[in-house]
Amino acid sequence: MKTSDFAYNLPKEYIAQHPIYPRDSSRLLVYNREQGTVAHHHFHQLVDLLRENDLLVINQTRVIQARLFGKKVLTGGKAELLLLRELERDTWEAMVGGKGIRPGIRIQVDNGPEVSIEEDLGGSLRKVRFQEPIEPMLDQIGNVPLPPYIHEHLDKPERYQTVYARESGSAAAPTAGLHFTPALMESVQQKGIRIAEVTLHIGLDTFAPVHEEDPRNHKIHQEWCRLPNETAVLINQTREAGGRVIAVGTTSVRTLETAARQSDLAVGISPYQGKTDLFILPGFQFRVVDCMLTNFHLPESTLVMMVSAFTGREKILELYQLAMQEGYRFYSFGDAMLLE
Repeated sequence: MKTSDFAYNLPKEYIAQHPIYPRDSSRLLVYNREQGTVAHHHFHQLVDLLRENDLLVINQTRVIQARLFGKKVLTGGKAELLLLRELERDTWEAMVGGKGIRPGIRIQVDNGPEVSIEEDLGGSLRKVRFQEPIEPMLDQIGNVPLPPYIHEHLDKPERYQTVYARESGSAAAPTAGLHFTPALMESVQQKGIRIAEVTLHIGLDTFAPVHEEDPRNHKIHQEWCRLPNETAVLINQTREAGGRVIAVGTTSVRTLETAARQSDLAVGISPYQGKTDLFILPGFQFRVVDCMLTNFHLPESTLVMMVSAFTGREKILELYQLAMQEGYRFYSFGDAMLLE
């Protein structure tokens, strides 16, 4: 297995720069793994593609507006911080931009507090300490940390949040969920399809490329996740009734399959809370996920490797080529796939 096995060429014009309106007017490519068939729909038709005893598992994490701009206190040089996770009170791991942002440097955040660079964590990562709590200010002074391949300004930051986002903690959105509207969620539940929640706070390494020639040598990032008891109960009930567990997004997949591997049950799944470094490559045996709702992912990324594990590498690359031929939009603000 080589990382280059998961490469494909995507012209820039296929990368969606803006979210579509309304959310559920995005396109939906449906691939049936058992029958080998492909169908083209729009996302608002999802309710017609699901069965009454299906269970949708959504990730209710909320993106924090963690991109901060400022100036170095002594020189006035421009500086940028992207907060990744809080290490302790007022102390964060952050990705920094600007010249000479090293330990000892102090930065005045625009419209916010002063922050000191405490420690070099390697590359552009730094440990930083704020003079006062920053989290309550982020909605007012922070900016949405859009992925690096999105170059256009986002007028409405809420468009990079799912409609069911509740618990702040992510550096990126669980983008498969961006297609849902409140009306679609209601239609799904009216049909008798249940919805269960998990939480996985997404780190910026989601967008990190795999540099190793053999992807099995890649050290995947750790993320914090939680599968609560009520979700475990719904999953076990669904499987006992012969229903399908449909993971909305790769983050839900990681949470579900992590919990399955930590479960003390011979059959079924137990609640789980903790870190996950689960790296899903071809050959992986899925224990919980029956279907996957997902967007189109970057070449040679851990995410395209995950969907390849679920559907087959050659088939995924074939479906991606078909999607390009059909004019689908790719990546975070792009269209979706239902792999069943």
